[in-house]
Amino acid sequence: MIDLKQAVRKGEWLEMPLPLFSGQDTSDMPKNGDHPYTVKQWLLTLEQFPEKWINRLFSVGGIRLENGVLRLRAFPEADLRVHLLYKAAAATVRQPVPPVLFEDDHCLVFDKPIGMPVHPAFPGQSGTLDEASIRYMLQTGQSAPVRHIHRLDEDTSGPVLYAKNDLAQWRLDEAMRSKQIERRYIALVQGIISQTQGTIDEPIGRDRHHSARRRVSPTGDQAVTHYEVLERYDRASLVRIQLETGRTHQIRVHFSYLGHPLIGDKLYGGDQRLLDHQALHGERLFFSHPWDKRGMEIHSPYPAWLSKLIQRLS
Repeated sequence: MIDLKQAVRKGEWLEMPLPLFSGQDTSDMPKNGDHPYTVKQWLLTLEQFPEKWINRLFSVGGIRLENGVLRLRAFPEADLRVHLLYKAAAATVRQPVPPVLFEDDHCLVFDKPIGMPVHPAFPGQSGTLDEASIRYMLQTGQSAPVRHIHRLDEDTSGPVLYAKNDLAQWRLDEAMRSKQIERRYIALVQGIISQTQGTIDEPIGRDRHHSARRRVSPTGDQAVTHYEVLERYDRASLVRIQLETGRTHQIRVHFSYLGHPLIGDKLYGGDQRLLDHQALHGERLFFSHPWDKRGMEIHSPYPAWLSKLIQRLS
């Protein structure tokens, strides 16, 4: 196997000296002068990288073996000018972007504020997090093809993960599909939840009477929400939530179903006298790093609106 910790980025290329491979029969290693096809076939036998990534690298001349150093063109520059959101981002390039919670050559995590959609809901919509990601690339002089891996509702704050290259996108997309990316939330719900912890296992489907709503329905898709009560106030409960599934509006629907709608969530019966948006914040994001698969835990501090609401309820 390749010792991934020894990889060094140099521009568009990732370089790894062959003597630093561990646990591999050296007789099978490619040698200087071998054709890139031979190197590609050897990389495929390792089963350490997605086959489609290795094949794509080979198709664009992105695999080289020079002077005992394996070079993979892992970071090809993207022409951001062809991005659909480029004009909007360039026109607002001096404007600030949401805080960055984590960044390296492969990943970028923004701390999304409330009121900001992740991506446009209709052509020409501005002010999205995707637009801010392109603006951030321009501000920092990067040309990475940033793409969001998951989403949050417009009025939910917290960390949103972006990939900065093809390998990261493929691996993180697969992690999302296989439910290996975990998100934990903090919510303030109306009323006192008597149980210290619990699980809501109720299917969720569309509400045929309201196109924007979802509802608990026996014909809906399976939805499982785990929760823990952190604090009880006179008229509300502070809960930490972990999703086992990721249905649209799952947290909002499930707690409304329990009779404890989120404070401020008008769509699902929440009272807006204390807050004019749903009291839901993404607190932590857990994922395996797409390069070396180390465990990542990204924490988003309580936003000002949440701290003020807790203080008001205490």
